[in-house]
Amino acid sequence: MYLDWRDADLAFRDEVRAFLADAVDDELRAAGTRMTSVYPDHHASIAFQKKLAARGWGAPSWPREHGGCEWSAVQRYLFTRERLAAGAPPPPLGVHMVGPAIIRFGTPDQHARFLPGTLSGDVLWSQGYSEPESGSDLASLQMPAIDDGDDLVCTGSKIWTTHAHVSNWMFALVRTSREAKPQRGISFVLLDMHSPGISVRPIVMSSGEHIQNQVFFDRVRVPKRNVLGAIGDGWTVAKFQLEFERSNLASAPELQLRLDELRAFAATVPHDAGGTLLDDPLFASRLAAARIRATTLEQYELQALSTIAAGGSPGLAASVMKIVGTELSQHLTELALDAAGAYGRAYQPQAFRAGGDVRLPHGCGQTRGPLAAAVAPLRYLNDRAGTIYAGSTEIQYNILAKATLGL
Repeated sequence: MYLDWRDADLAFRDEVRAFLADAVDDELRAAGTRMTSVYPDHHASIAFQKKLAARGWGAPSWPREHGGCEWSAVQRYLFTRERLAAGAPPPPLGVHMVGPAIIRFGTPDQHARFLPGTLSGDVLWSQGYSEPESGSDLASLQMPAIDDGDDLVCTGSKIWTTHAHVSNWMFALVRTSREAKPQRGISFVLLDMHSPGISVRPIVMSSGEHIQNQVFFDRVRVPKRNVLGAIGDGWTVAKFQLEFERSNLASAPELQLRLDELRAFAATVPHDAGGTLLDDPLFASRLAAARIRATTLEQYELQALSTIAAGGSPGLAASVMKIVGTELSQHLTELALDAAGAYGRAYQPQAFRAGGDVRLPHGCGQTRGPLAAAVAPLRYLNDRAGTIYAGSTEIQYNILAKATLGL
């Protein structure tokens, strides 16, 4: 395993750093640093994506023939680390989730219709996977799509659909047949959100943000030319797409940055016994233990990165990183809430940049207490979902148990 950065890597890092110093203005920085969850301010995310696309950096993992950068795993890792350090918001999910699937399984017509708009930020995607009775066990999804000539006719609902109210397209899994094995008979479709029969109902999070939705389909017609891959073989497409979501090799840099911010905040919080919260042995030991875990995760990520750079696959490392990264992220929100103290009891949505409209009544004006304290409870509430999305922790443990222990 080779973990040292080469001269070419450092030159690339410096190029990215210079670009971000010019591209990330105060508006984008506020959107990136005041996020309360993994979902950024929608408009800021699109604005940043357009800047990246103009620079030719809109799709790091896509091949050049489709407008991508074709960056190596090392370059993608370095870019993500620099983006986080610059405070820029993450790009829209279509770029790193459905885009690679369209490239891999799509027809030339689908490439032409969907890839340029996804790259520019004009085609805005939401993900229609979960249903009221199907979440972690995704193979149990039931929403039917009935064959009717040139169309599939979809009736049912999808839930926990991020940004469905602002997206103009959805990639979704539907059931086109019932087979003995539940993974069969599922199709991957690309849905126009302006189609007749689609209605969106908001789900307001405990933080007051409208990010999630339930989407209802009443005899919605989907042209068969919008099926990605073969009809009935959508599970293959979905597994490929989920690999991109679960194998994010750059969660440790974000966790390290959050630990730095938490330490700086704790150094300003008075402690009852004198000094600051950093002088409290219990809090200091918890903070140190979190730092050790984050550093260990970073080394594990770099090891996986080295494997990929050598042409290998991270394999089960993706599940390990998903478990460790999301559980540690939740732990950091707990530490931040402890540090916030009494200020953490107040609901101050004016302190953050929501990933969607704020629907609960709230005050306005100056934030009371430190900004970090005002944001802490909102991040705590939102991050409870971290160990559920992109494959729940329990499912990841099952994958590891089956693959490594034969259970």
